[in-house]
Parts: sequence; C-alpha cells; structure tokens
Amino acid sequence: MSLSPPLYTVKEKRIRLYIKPYCGWCDKAMRWLDERGIEYEPVDVIADETAFDEMIRLSGQELAPVIDVNGEILADFGPDLLANFWQKMEKRNARV
Repeated sequence: MSLSPPLYTVKEKRIRLYIKPYCGWCDKAMRWLDERGIEYEPVDVIADETAFDEMIRLSGQELAPVIDVNGEILADFGPDLLANFWQKMEKRNARV
C-alpha cells in the first residue's frame, strides 16, 4: 500500500510569509510551501522596516517566520506546525 502525500488545496486570496535572511525556519517554511506549489508573497522584514512593524502587529512578536493567510496568523513555526495550520485552513475552506 502506497501512501501518497496529502493534497494541499487551500486557495487563498492572499498569503504573505514574513521572513528574515539566513533564518533556517524561514527557509524550511518557503521550501514546504514551494514543494506543494502554494503561491505566496515572501516579505523580508529586515529589508523593509514597515513590514517588520506589520509582522509584530500581526503576531505580537519579532520572531520569524510568520505566515498570514487572509488574516489567519501562524507565528514562529516549523514545518510540522505549518502542516497542521494548513490542514485547518483546508477544513475551514471545505465548509464554505
């Protein structure tokens, strides 16, 4: 019996990923999204002070990565937490 990876079908209008250069967790988050063909806007909070302030306002902290999926926020996470967050988003969208 072969287990295929789950399909990630959340089609959100806006996905922003707040990142910092040389951040291992940020690299893992981008890789996770890229591997699943999920389109997102990477936002470098070190290069953009306004984006850094926005990330703090959204997440309540200075740690990255932070992902914003249409106002649903997940902050300071690794791939497992991102997968769980994404599954919850899929379930919410399935009910709509």
